[in-house]
Amino acid sequence: MPEASTPARIALTVGPVLYWWPKPALMDFYAGIADSRADAVVLGETVCSRRHEVKLADWLALARELRAAGKDVILASQALVMSEAELRSVRDLVEQAEFAVEAGDVSAVQLLAQRRRAHGDSRPFVLGPHINVYSREALQEYAAAGAGRWVAPAELALDAIAAVNPAHAPVRGVAGDLATEVWAFGRLPLSFSARCFTARHHHLHKDSCEFRCRDDADGLLLRSGEGQPFLSLNGTQIQSAGVQALIGEAGMLRQAGVSRIRLSPCSRGFAEVLDLFEGVYNQGAAADDALASLRGMDLPGALIHGFAHRQPGMQLAPDSP
Repeated sequence: MPEASTPARIALTVGPVLYWWPKPALMDFYAGIADSRADAVVLGETVCSRRHEVKLADWLALARELRAAGKDVILASQALVMSEAELRSVRDLVEQAEFAVEAGDVSAVQLLAQRRRAHGDSRPFVLGPHINVYSREALQEYAAAGAGRWVAPAELALDAIAAVNPAHAPVRGVAGDLATEVWAFGRLPLSFSARCFTARHHHLHKDSCEFRCRDDADGLLLRSGEGQPFLSLNGTQIQSAGVQALIGEAGMLRQAGVSRIRLSPCSRGFAEVLDLFEGVYNQGAAADDALASLRGMDLPGALIHGFAHRQPGMQLAPDSP
């Protein structure tokens, strides 16, 4: 009998750090990522422009180092653009010619499409997870504008992702079939606001926030009236209290046409998280064992997987995948 074919590799993407870590800690983190099994790294400040300790020149220098280490590097724009200064930052990101850009919002998409038309820029861009794409027609429209990869919204179920960009008939992009990436690990991004939730928690105004989010390496946990973990505050962003962990869904993701997974950084144990996902998704390791290992780690919250299965997002991942 012919040997069964080896499943195609699912690439591991390290998403942008969503929290304000001190610059030395951030650089130490990426030094570890350079030596990891990650295939791609997304860099940049995507949450709040007041977190400006790391400048564009710093991100570019770091991107070059990671590229030299063999990583595919993407520079991400902010998810909520609210001022001309923030729009200028998006323009600066779009105008650099060294690295692909992940569009955090539609203003970035528009600027990238304009650059493509004006300068014949052949680089496809990445549609970030905060751009609402819920139909094949919408994805086709973004593909025509120059998108080459799609990070599905975190709340989209796997069967819906398969309907938008199915494995048997993927949307055609400017450089080939559009790749689908799914948020497989990390606190889920739920919403953004012009207000700063962390500042409000500390009875401060956004413009005089004292940068209190620097004290919360994985966000600030918010509990319900009954004392149960409910949400997490991260400056202008609201996240889930639980940690998405699709460690047991590798087969389902492949059937849905997913070729990449996104692992969102946390402050503790992330190198082990990367190794566990690499083992299960690409090396045949047992998902049960990996899930048990995740449960034994000091992660920011309980493991959840509801959205992927058309259930409430905070639904806990089962003991056995």
